[in-house]
Amino acid sequence: MSADPLSVTAAARTEQRPPAEALAVDRPRLDAFGVPEALRMLTIALVFGVALTRRVIVEAARSVPGMRGRAGRRTRREVLADGVVDAFERLGPMFVKLGQLIASSSGAFPRELSDACLRCLDDVPPFPAAAARRIVEEDLGRPIHEMFAEFDDVPLSAASVAQVHACVLADGREAVVKVQRPGIARRMIVDLRAALVLAKLLERRSEHARIANAVGVVDDLYEVTVAELNFLIEADNQSRVRANLGAFGDNTEVVVPEVYWELCGPRTIGMQRLRGVPLDQFDVVGAHADPELLIRRLVKVWLEGVIVHGLFHGDVHAGNLWLLQDGKLAMLDFGIVGTMSPPWRAMVRAMFYASAFDGDFTPVATALRELDLFAEQSTDNTAIGRQLAIVLGPILSGELARLDLKMITSALLDFGKRRGVAGPEQLILMGKQLGYFERYAVALAPGWQLGRDLYLLRNVFPDEVAAKAEERGIELPD
Repeated sequence: MSADPLSVTAAARTEQRPPAEALAVDRPRLDAFGVPEALRMLTIALVFGVALTRRVIVEAARSVPGMRGRAGRRTRREVLADGVVDAFERLGPMFVKLGQLIASSSGAFPRELSDACLRCLDDVPPFPAAAARRIVEEDLGRPIHEMFAEFDDVPLSAASVAQVHACVLADGREAVVKVQRPGIARRMIVDLRAALVLAKLLERRSEHARIANAVGVVDDLYEVTVAELNFLIEADNQSRVRANLGAFGDNTEVVVPEVYWELCGPRTIGMQRLRGVPLDQFDVVGAHADPELLIRRLVKVWLEGVIVHGLFHGDVHAGNLWLLQDGKLAMLDFGIVGTMSPPWRAMVRAMFYASAFDGDFTPVATALRELDLFAEQSTDNTAIGRQLAIVLGPILSGELARLDLKMITSALLDFGKRRGVAGPEQLILMGKQLGYFERYAVALAPGWQLGRDLYLLRNVFPDEVAAKAEERGIELPD
């Protein structure tokens, strides 16, 4: 293999970064429990009870003869799943985020529930503009009129944690400001504490809850939430990914908005304004001259984040990926990112090398062994590599229209469980994003083979890719 790309550094960063102490994560105890948490548990129980009962009653009424044909009836699991999501929406941002987590982890939850939770990806009601203005002024220490020539009180979008307002800077540049919901930090921590208690109770009483690892879901949500609530961390992640785009002098067709650090604080992020449509507007995106090239460019950038830079977008649902008016692709919202440590980057790198070049998965086994993930020491790496080739080879080389890309991660985790390998968080988060890419690829590039696409690996294995492209007589796109 060519020179190890793990040593490649990003292009020199010209954007200011906050001091290290500003990027600290506030970590209130998750296992604390008091009066607010007890009252919240009662509220949660009441809301769930009402939401589920209402759905069951409405469905029963629709099932009365003459009201609807038998073909239109829904299963009890579908009805209850809709009731759960009704409760999530009623209970507010923390539970909406839980729904988003379930929607993006469909393999870990019943299909009916993960499908119903897709509703949680929609916008939520905005909070008042006066509150948004107050938070911006408190965070940045200046009046709105001194910072902006224009500030639109009607938000462009509103999500569970924040909403986005359009504005014009004093120098005429168009920008947007992402503003955190007032009081959201305290509310989300109380909700998480209550949810942890409920998850423990559910695991004691329900096999489904144990299989879904309800306590682990709450723990994961806590880790995501405490980092996401400090917007300076998100701004720093966004700035770093933007700098990484230019590390090799290409990737010019994928953009990340520039962060305006003078407009950033713990609850506020100011950035360049972009205009476009979400990637799942397939009728619009599909009209592009080469929709397959769009998805290839996007996955190339994302994969370089995983393998080369060790920092990758961890929430690539369509609302965070846009086709811009100038035909470029944009990656937005870096509240959730994945960090891939060098040993794990080496493992993923070996996996793609085997798929694209020599079919030898022994280095993958070696990398897993070096991570101390094998409880069993007797089997040699070559034998394990042959088994990995049987499991992973057909998945990586298959067309995405016929094979679910999430199978890459699922297969590795299943293989690991049989051999005593722990399930790493990095690989799980990576797999969730591959699941999103699979949806886009099936619509935009149904015959595309990710594991055999030399273009994706041009900056990862430059010498091998150049030689293989010449051998095949192909020219890689810009």
